[in-house]
Amino acid sequence: QVQLVESGGGLVQAGGSLRLSCAASGRTVSTLAMGWFRQAPGKEREFVAAVAWSGGKTLYTDSVKGRFTISRDTAGNTVYLQMSSLKPEDTAVYYCTSRDSPLLNPGIKWWSYWGQGTQVTVSS
Repeated sequence: QVQLVESGGGLVQAGGSLRLSCAASGRTVSTLAMGWFRQAPGKEREFVAAVAWSGGKTLYTDSVKGRFTISRDTAGNTVYLQMSSLKPEDTAVYYCTSRDSPLLNPGIKWWSYWGQGTQVTVSS
């Protein structure tokens, strides 16, 4: 089992920035990729970004390209999501996730472990 704990959410004005962190613990030796999804009220959970643990290959959904950056600290078993130029439509609960494969698949069914989520609210 892998436990994931997110932090760094909050309230920010449009155009501002936030940095989310996710610390992994437990059976992290099997973690080969980590990522972020988000879920806005009344909507399905959607893929945001992912990073491969070895090599650092990344994948982003189109709506955040150029504004969000995902990175990882392999020694600290931590993944980050730097969010800039935030928009009201970025408002959602952001979930950290991991999987035992290096493939960066945006489909939710491919991801095994989930954190509890952290709220990000962007005011206009």
